Amino acid sequence: MIYLDYAATTPMSDHSLNIYMKAAKNAFGNSSSLHDIGDIAARTLQASKKLIANMIGGNEKRLYFTGSGSEANILAIQSLLNGIHPSKNHIITTQIEHSSLYTFFKRLQTEGFEVSFLKPNKHGQISIEDVINKIKDHTGLVSIQHGNSELGVIQQIEEIGLCLKKQGILFHSDCVQTFGKLPIHVEKGYVDAISISSHKIYGPKGIGAAYIDSSAYWRPVIPGTTHESGFRPGTVDVPAAAAFAAAAKDISDKMNEHTKHYLELRSQFIHAIKPYKDKLILLNENSEHILPNILPVIVNGIEGQYLMLECNRYGFAISTGSACQVGMQAPPRSLLALGIDEQKAKQYIRISLGEQTKAKELESFTRTLINIIEHF
Repeated sequence: MIYLDYAATTPMSDHSLNIYMKAAKNAFGNSSSLHDIGDIAARTLQASKKLIANMIGGNEKRLYFTGSGSEANILAIQSLLNGIHPSKNHIITTQIEHSSLYTFFKRLQTEGFEVSFLKPNKHGQISIEDVINKIKDHTGLVSIQHGNSELGVIQQIEEIGLCLKKQGILFHSDCVQTFGKLPIHVEKGYVDAISISSHKIYGPKGIGAAYIDSSAYWRPVIPGTTHESGFRPGTVDVPAAAAFAAAAKDISDKMNEHTKHYLELRSQFIHAIKPYKDKLILLNENSEHILPNILPVIVNGIEGQYLMLECNRYGFAISTGSACQVGMQAPPRSLLALGIDEQKAKQYIRISLGEQTKAKELESFTRTLINIIEHF
């Protein structure tokens, strides 16, 4: 089986797995315990936080481990909302956020919050003007993802963040898809909080992190919590944190190398499908603001679900969108937000590349995809 679904999850790297096993043996204590074994775990946890915080230009004391990127999203938003005045109950977000946040914001609407869902342009971009036009006197928080997992679109969070900082409005960004793939600097990016995840960067599943800048006041979702400075209850998974940090360091060191690799593969794919432009449409083919490892494709006349199953039959793992929405009959929400009709949106498939993806594997996949289309 050739794996082409890296945007959904990645396999653990050998280094990350080795670090996990070493930490599980040597730093198994509860990091909150006061004895020496607990101290070993605490120091391992501290070193892991420092390594990850350094990657984003932050302070390790502001980094809080969570059970996933989705949980990091929800805890970061709710903690920030708990810290602002109740009158600041207007939130600005987008129609193309990850399902963990989109559904959470929908719930907040039933709890007295006013939420504005910004519609992207036809390329999936959210402009600064769009954000400014929605700001009200009672706007307290804006949340805009850095990179979309289905479209591969990158938002200009630095420019948006600078504008919001000047107005004293809190800014959160879901950086789960971009962490380790794009440079992120929490201070230069003018973000108050970001969310990241381990299993997107060849680390273990079941651990993510939220970073909240010292300038942003927050209050715990569950009062009385002692772990992670009150941010999240429960004993911290120190081995997973150490493995997360190892994976983060490795992917950071190879960021430029990976980008070059993905751009070459993307160019190869574009060239290969050029004779089939009437059937295969690569969304945002000419856009600069994209994650090059995500190839969102619409195949005219064939449903993505059928193509995904056929590709699987031939030994290729691809997807029809975010793994967090698998099982839902509706087409990807991000495509509908672009103005693509429902029938066309159901003809979408996503190919996502990883560091292990070889040119010959992508070539083999492309030939298979074309063969399936020609014999449909």
